[in-house]
Amino acid sequence: MKSDFLLAITQLSAEKNLSREVVLGAVESALVSAYRKDNFAQNQDITVKIDPNNGRVIVWAKKTVVERVSDPRCEISLDEVKRVKKGITVGEEIVVEATPSNAGRIAAQTAKQVILQRLHEAEHSAIFEEYADKQGEVITGMVRRIEPKQVFIDLGRAEAVMPSTEQSANERYRVGQRLKVYLVEVAQSSRGPLLIVSRSHPNLLRRIIEIEVPEIYNGTVEIKSVAREAGFRSKVAVTARQEGIDAVGCCVGLRGIRIQNIVNELNGEKIDVVNWSADPAKFITNAISPAQVSGVRLHEEDNSAVVIIPDKQLSLAIGKEGQNVRLAVKLTGWRIDIKSESSFIEEEKSKTEPEPEPVIEEGKIEPVAEGLLEEQFAEEPEEEIVVAETEQYEVPVKSVPVVSRRESRKPEIRFAEDILPPAEPKPQSKTQQKKKKKDVHIKVGAEDGIKLKKKKRGYNTYQDDEEYF
Repeated sequence: MKSDFLLAITQLSAEKNLSREVVLGAVESALVSAYRKDNFAQNQDITVKIDPNNGRVIVWAKKTVVERVSDPRCEISLDEVKRVKKGITVGEEIVVEATPSNAGRIAAQTAKQVILQRLHEAEHSAIFEEYADKQGEVITGMVRRIEPKQVFIDLGRAEAVMPSTEQSANERYRVGQRLKVYLVEVAQSSRGPLLIVSRSHPNLLRRIIEIEVPEIYNGTVEIKSVAREAGFRSKVAVTARQEGIDAVGCCVGLRGIRIQNIVNELNGEKIDVVNWSADPAKFITNAISPAQVSGVRLHEEDNSAVVIIPDKQLSLAIGKEGQNVRLAVKLTGWRIDIKSESSFIEEEKSKTEPEPEPVIEEGKIEPVAEGLLEEQFAEEPEEEIVVAETEQYEVPVKSVPVVSRRESRKPEIRFAEDILPPAEPKPQSKTQQKKKKKDVHIKVGAEDGIKLKKKKRGYNTYQDDEEYF
């Protein structure tokens, strides 16, 4: 019949989900600390063994052989050793059984604390080893509590953390909700193993497709690349390893049942499944779908491509806020430049047309030619005197200025008044016409002196003709 001690150890191992050997090891290390506190020296080497059959505790201590014992905790006499083992000399160390009769209350309390600590450490170590092998896999958990910047997921034996950066943009979580999450990282911390999970990682989509599509799981169909914007849209490139197998059809399933299950698991995220190709131009054409492609021009030196799209398909190729072309870039690994057919044709025409030759306008010369003319005529005199010789006398002729070529080429300056026709008088308004009618000069008298009468604004004035004119 097992002792109560062994029954307690068995129950403890079941509660902590630990093996019996791990629990016995933790209790043995705790008893070492308890016995050393009361019955042995502080730095003495002792070990504790528990018999798994009857639960008996045996303490083994290392002691030094001496002729006369001064400290029985760490020394043993030569006569006592010879009864057990012969050939031992003074000064040697020997391991002997030194199980104390009982332990004190303080030692028992210390043993309890150490046992609990060792069990926690053993439990954390077991959890770390279990989930370290599952890193990079999809696991199922339940939302335990929600905080502003993180969500805690209950995985059963452990608790995982999903930071805000790993959450999907269109998902709202609630306590008690069951989720499939991707295990991103497993690390050790002071509080135990730290598990970080994600709902936005691209590999979450890859693993869910592998679960839903048996052809991918057994290797008939291979996923080449995945591009994802969590919560909105994703693109998956697949290829078949055997001839006669439709890779896209295997992922979509009969009447779209397989892809619909994946979409439902990701809360309505749109998924495009395209065929992968070793030809970059064909692969880029497939990645831009559902838009039609007129042509692809590759530039392998800088790993870029120009994709020509019909004018009516341009908005579809770019996608909402550039989402479609952005996912195509992530999926293919090429820099993609989208151009419409009309703009591409205009650019090609502008490249083929020759550049027009520079035309020198009248009155303008090139700077180089101008400099040469200045050097050529710099030493010429501005004017010279010409003398006309006749048979009878010499008459000096007026000096004629010499005009350089540059001055002769200058256009003649003309004023606008000389070129434009004279402006027609503006028609007078009715107010001006009435005013003009009021200013009337009338002759008064004939012989004594001509006087004029000026009628303006209701009053009359008379002036002499000389004064008036």
